[in-house]
Amino acid sequence: MYELTLEEILEKNIPEKELSEVKRVLYGRIFAPLVIPEWENKDFEVKGYFLDSTIQEQLREQRFVRVGLVQHSIVLPTSKSIIEQQNALYQKIESYINYAASAEVQILCLQEAWNMPFAFCTREKYPWCEFAEDAETGPSTLFLSKFAQQHKMVILSPILERDSVNGDTIWNTCVVIDADGKVLGKHRKNHIPRVGDFNESTYYMEGNTGHPVFNTRYGHIAVNICYGRHHPLNWLMFGLNRAEIVFNPSATIGNLSEHLWGIEARCAAIANSYYTCAINRVGTEMFSHKFTSGDKGEAHNDFGPFYGSTYITAPDGSRTPGLSREKDGLLIGELDLNMCRQMKDIWGFRVNILRNLKKHTRQCS
Repeated sequence: MYELTLEEILEKNIPEKELSEVKRVLYGRIFAPLVIPEWENKDFEVKGYFLDSTIQEQLREQRFVRVGLVQHSIVLPTSKSIIEQQNALYQKIESYINYAASAEVQILCLQEAWNMPFAFCTREKYPWCEFAEDAETGPSTLFLSKFAQQHKMVILSPILERDSVNGDTIWNTCVVIDADGKVLGKHRKNHIPRVGDFNESTYYMEGNTGHPVFNTRYGHIAVNICYGRHHPLNWLMFGLNRAEIVFNPSATIGNLSEHLWGIEARCAAIANSYYTCAINRVGTEMFSHKFTSGDKGEAHNDFGPFYGSTYITAPDGSRTPGLSREKDGLLIGELDLNMCRQMKDIWGFRVNILRNLKKHTRQCS
C-alpha cells in the first residue's frame, strides 16, 4: 500500500504559494490547530483542529464540544485465542482513551468492530461468532463504561452484538455510553454490504433500530455505521431526527472505496447541515485459512489493507486533513454546534426537503 496520504503527497510536491490555493479548494477552510498534550509514541498519530463558525451570533450562546475519533490496527495475530486478542485490544484502547481524556475529549468514537479482527471476509462462523456480546452487559461495554464515568466522556462502541433475548440473533451494533457510564442506547447497522470480501450477511442482517438520535450530555448525536455512508437517505433521516453530529465508524479497504472516502461523509455534512466524523481502521489482517472473493481471483489470507484517513467535516463543507493511511491515530475536533443551524438558515436545504417529502407523501397516499 502507498504510505503517503493525498494531503502528504500534495505537501511534498506542490510549491508553497500554489499549495495554499490547493488547500483552500481541498479543505474549504484551514482550521486552527488545537493545543493538546504531547504523545511520545511515534506509531500513534495525534491531530487536533478548532472547527469554529465564521458567524458570531448576538443572542445565542456558543456551544462547543470536543470529539475524538480513534483509528487503530489489531494487536495480535488472528490465530491467537479470543481472550488474548480482546485483552490486547483493551490494553491498547485504554491508553488511547486516557490520552483522549487528558486532551479534554468529551465524545469519543471507536472504529467499526473495534474489539476484534474484521473477520467477516472468511465466511467462517467460528471462532468469530464468539466475539459477539450483549450490548448492555457484555465485556466491552463494561470495560468502556468505567472510563466513560471516570472521564465524564460519551463513548461510542461499535461491536458485534449477541441479542440473547431475541433468539441469539447477531447484529452489527454501536453502543452509546453516556458520560455517566450508563448505556444510553444503541444503533444497529441498517445497510449490509454483499460485495467482494465484505461477506457480512453471512453473520448478520440489516438492523431494526431505524435512525435514532441520542441526546447526550454534550449534544445530539447519531451513528451511521460503515456501509450506510453510501446511502444518502440514511444520512438524511439522521438529520431529520435532529442530529448535530453523525459518526461513521467504518472498516473499508483501498481498492474498493478509497476514491469515495473523502466525498461521501463530506457531502452528507453539506446536505444535512451537521458535522460528520468518518473513522476507518488501519493495517492488514491475516487469517489462517484462505478465502475467495467471488471474482475468479486467487484465494488469499488477507483482508486489506485498511487505509485509515479518518477526518471531520463541518456543516459548511469545510473539512480537516485526514489521519495517516497506516498508523494508529486520534483525531480531535473542537466543534461549534451553532454552525448547524447557521448553515440551515444560509442554504435553506431543509425547507426544500420537507416540502418535497410532504408532496411525495401526498402522491403515495
